[in-house]
Amino acid sequence: MKSLFVTATDTDIGKTSVCAGIAHSLKKSGIDVGIMKPFACGVKQKTGFSSKDLSILSNAANVCDPEEFVNPFFFPIPTSPYTAAKNLGVKIDIKHVTKCFRKLNKIHDIILVEGIGGIMTPILKDYAIIDLIKDLNANTIIVTSSKMGTMNHTIMTCNMCKNMKIPVKGLIINNFDSTGYPISELERDLSVLTNLPVLCSLPHLTKFNLADFSEMITSQVDISTLIN
Repeated sequence: MKSLFVTATDTDIGKTSVCAGIAHSLKKSGIDVGIMKPFACGVKQKTGFSSKDLSILSNAANVCDPEEFVNPFFFPIPTSPYTAAKNLGVKIDIKHVTKCFRKLNKIHDIILVEGIGGIMTPILKDYAIIDLIKDLNANTIIVTSSKMGTMNHTIMTCNMCKNMKIPVKGLIINNFDSTGYPISELERDLSVLTNLPVLCSLPHLTKFNLADFSEMITSQVDISTLIN
């Protein structure tokens, strides 16, 4: 089995929800899945993990690994890791991130890693999320949306992964914008234009429910194929 990196075409696309749904599905299938979000930015929670995303993911996978492993770098401002580190005077150590990943990999069968923003979100001057995916040697899925502009963003993301020889298992469309593309057209066109399978399309939900979200994913995707 190979770990899975959940990336996206942009920020606020629904990576955390998708990642949580997959984690829950893997756990239900009997796979010991660990979770990791190497970089998180935003408002710090008052209790539990600093990042709300980590709380969601840990609950979905039913794990309680140390925060310093699952989230090596948290920045209490909503921006890229590169900008946050510059503003706060923090030095980002990629070797430390990969070391934490290896430690988690020894504890669990696989690690489900959630990125931050899109694949070109900067971490260091010459190092972005796409470079981290390469260094972790993980399979990848790309979460995209139905909003206008998604064609451009998705095709660019897929082409970058192709150029970097990153194995992409497919696309997941998160339909949170009902004013965007019709899903049937988007599925048809993206599969042709990217030469990648559209693994599933998730409907707009007014409130996230882990069990329902997980069931929607597993009803459309053979989860085991994402980690092989």
